[in-house]
Amino acid sequence: MIGEQETDVLIVGSGAGALTAAIVAADQGARVLIIEKSDLFGGTAATSGGVVWIPNSGLAGDPKHTDSPEEAFSYIKTLTDDQVPDDLIRAFVTNAPRMLAYINAHTGVNYSAIPYTDYHAELPGGKMGYRSHQPASLDGRRLGRELDHLRPTHVSSLLFGRMSWTSTEAALLITRTKGWVRALAGIIRRHYSDVGQRLRSRRDRYLAGGNALIGWLKLALEARSVAIHRRVRLIDLISEGGAVVGATVEEDGVRKRILAKRGVILAAGGFERNPALRGQFMRQSPDSAWSASQPNNTGDALLAAQRVGATCDRLGSAWWAPTVRLPEEESARPLFFERALPGSIIINQAGRRYMNEAASYHVLGRWMMERNRSDASTTPSYVLFDQKFRWRYPMGPVIPILPDFLHPKSVRNILVKAQTWQEMAQKLDVSPEVLISEINRFNEDASRGVDPQFGRGHQAYDRYYGDPRVTPNPNLAALDKPPYYALPINPGDIGSNGGLVINENAQVMHTNGEAIAGLYATGNITASVMGPSYPGAGATLGPAMTFGYLAALHATGDGR
Repeated sequence: MIGEQETDVLIVGSGAGALTAAIVAADQGARVLIIEKSDLFGGTAATSGGVVWIPNSGLAGDPKHTDSPEEAFSYIKTLTDDQVPDDLIRAFVTNAPRMLAYINAHTGVNYSAIPYTDYHAELPGGKMGYRSHQPASLDGRRLGRELDHLRPTHVSSLLFGRMSWTSTEAALLITRTKGWVRALAGIIRRHYSDVGQRLRSRRDRYLAGGNALIGWLKLALEARSVAIHRRVRLIDLISEGGAVVGATVEEDGVRKRILAKRGVILAAGGFERNPALRGQFMRQSPDSAWSASQPNNTGDALLAAQRVGATCDRLGSAWWAPTVRLPEEESARPLFFERALPGSIIINQAGRRYMNEAASYHVLGRWMMERNRSDASTTPSYVLFDQKFRWRYPMGPVIPILPDFLHPKSVRNILVKAQTWQEMAQKLDVSPEVLISEINRFNEDASRGVDPQFGRGHQAYDRYYGDPRVTPNPNLAALDKPPYYALPINPGDIGSNGGLVINENAQVMHTNGEAIAGLYATGNITASVMGPSYPGAGATLGPAMTFGYLAALHATGDGR
């Protein structure tokens, strides 16, 4: 990209929302320009599982699994607690299925519904499955040299930290459901049969999840002759007469102007990796190193929009998750599912359990902050497990079966090991009497399959990642076989979800209450339609793609 340019639609960012907007705008006949500040494209979406939460998609394939816009509206409305305008919720539940149908029809993404329960299926309008959808896998060789520029999958979303697997395969292996051994053998065979790639790189050319999603969208853009311009950073928006007409960008140290005749769409992710902004707005989780998101989410586009009068909401909100930090990794590791498996508990620094460990990661991360006290700090908390768990299941960077000494030094440095709970209490600097009493009470209850304290295993979501071989409660087992283990965890996140206020057309709203002409936003840069809640797997990407779709339609229509 050289010199001043003019385009119809300028898109800032290269994640799922950005690329969806680009495809739709190009199909509407618009000239589209995409800029990405880093050397890698795909944003946080590329690092994720690639699942989208889309109610009433019609893809369940079973008449027993019915859904409707009314049920979806009721579910989100209950969860958001009147913090989100009804018009925005209705725009999402109405247009999300349309977006998904469009993407399935016009790209190779080919999303399919999976039986992943809503995180709060017990609430009005909640469902036991088929609102979450996973993308088709992709042979990375189809991307050619562009594969080297696709942001890799987060290490926590890879089997053994290196092998790609689908959401369906992951659920099968994690819960040890019938057929898991065959599935494991298939994944290992698939990975190591790509001999040429194994000789060149650890990276898996079998793309699943977010890498598959972004890969398919990139191929769709190439078919439309739309390029992603990497290493181009947004500096400021250009405003004339109250309308946004373009942007000033920087490429190779040179500042340039890009004029956008029909609109600028901001889809550049959140601000959770900006230490100053995080310290200002996320005071209960102030350390950006606790975030599992990719490091380029520093809020550049958010700040640029504020400088032209954009209004913001819920800047202290995020997609929370307990995380484990390894110093050599660029992002923390979220504990998405491990906490639900039987034979582990989480304690605070007083040595006590303080929540249902199997709740959704968003709820658990929020509890870590809300239940933090000076006499019982939860930062860090400790996840405890015994040798049975250690052998059977993963726990963050701790791989089952693999002996302790074969784990990287960074893992061994934070993994606490003890032969007795007395010794563990001393190593964690908690009261031995309190910890042993807590363990004894939990073990006694677990042997009966109940958790009178916090109800672990009571909700459908708890049981989704339980071990069905463990009865009567797939989420509960005693911690009674030494040696015992502990890992420190912090209240982290997978992205901010507060930010720019948008309307039902994804237009950014001014502080005066009017839409800013020519300016649109989608994804984690916005105040999410989900408010402070997390309805189900894919509730980040579903709205990002939906409002990207709506932004492109509005910008290329007669609404400007």
